[in-house]
Amino acid sequence: MSHKKNKIIKRIYLDHAATTAVRPEVLKAMLPYFSRISGNPSALHTDGRGAKAALDAARQTVGKIINADPEEIIFTGSGTESDNLAILGVAGFYKATGRHLITSNIEHHAVLYPMEHLAKRSGFKITTVAVEKNGLVDAKKILAGMTPETILISVMYANNEIGTIQPIKQIVRLIKQWKVEHGRGPAEPPFFHTDACQAAGYLDLDVKRLGVDLMTLNGGKIYGPKGVGALFVRRGIGLEPLVFGGGQENGLRSGTENLAGIVGFAKALELAQQARQKESARLSSLRDYFFSQILEKITKVFINGDPQGRLPNNVNVSILDIEGEAALLYLDEMGVSASTGSACDSSRLEPSHVILALGRPYEYAHGSLRFTLGKDTTKRQIDYAVKALQKTVEKLRKISPLNIKIK
Repeated sequence: MSHKKNKIIKRIYLDHAATTAVRPEVLKAMLPYFSRISGNPSALHTDGRGAKAALDAARQTVGKIINADPEEIIFTGSGTESDNLAILGVAGFYKATGRHLITSNIEHHAVLYPMEHLAKRSGFKITTVAVEKNGLVDAKKILAGMTPETILISVMYANNEIGTIQPIKQIVRLIKQWKVEHGRGPAEPPFFHTDACQAAGYLDLDVKRLGVDLMTLNGGKIYGPKGVGALFVRRGIGLEPLVFGGGQENGLRSGTENLAGIVGFAKALELAQQARQKESARLSSLRDYFFSQILEKITKVFINGDPQGRLPNNVNVSILDIEGEAALLYLDEMGVSASTGSACDSSRLEPSHVILALGRPYEYAHGSLRFTLGKDTTKRQIDYAVKALQKTVEKLRKISPLNIKIK
């Protein structure tokens, strides 16, 4: 089916949880650092000092936004690297204290895989707490899993597939109570890490209000450049580095910094947080409208994740009697970009571990679709996407051998 037949003037991009386009203001801020300001921030000459000043300014900007000291910000090459540095870094530094970590069963694989690595090769024990049917973590289950051997708890701020917002403050409060009861100081484990990559454009990132010890951020999710991330590490917490060399980023991430990317990341984070409240309200309204239209016009549809306690831009549904990947191809032909889950796992045909973690059968996971809205999403685009989805479901159900009975 050609785009001309459907009279699509412009593609409708509804996959903002995967990545976002760079804002014009961000690109403008980055451009001088591709050519005119080309020094190495570690060099002592004038060109190097100019680059170092830009690096320091970006670090100060990020620190101010999340209410942290600039020295507590470590720039990395991605959100995945930041997650790995937090988990493997704490494990390596504090392994003499304990070899136990806790996480949830709906984390991004950038968290789950490093933990699996520790369990397989380094003798660590990993406790994976199952979420409730609405995709939320019960903070008391985290507390119940803690032992004197626990050195790190990692629970994402907001899920990348189903958008559920986790009770971070409540979890942190229980961890702090546990530490007091066991005579542990603030600079002693266990520590709390959160992956906030999806939350950055919509939720409060104040690390002091949240109480987190480590927090992961990512430029590609907030209309900034891809290939750049950041890790907040509270002062006094030790990390074993993953990359060795020139000792950049306080010795925790050696290698010449991606200055243009870092400048762009800081600008994107600044703009995202400035627009956060207004944009969240706008997208929440569009999200709820999207849900209502899907439920009204398509049968055998189930919302994945908590209907209210989710990101304002996240629409994730399971549609029975269809195959999610096939639906994506049909939608793509009609000019709509969406996904079945995490973009990092898009080449895998295995069902989403997040949907299965909700207690859904495999058929629900295979029929799951994720639509994530963005700053340019309009009601008109949603209306078209719903019509395209309706046509897609009708076509797929005609050729599907499935006819799942709803209990």
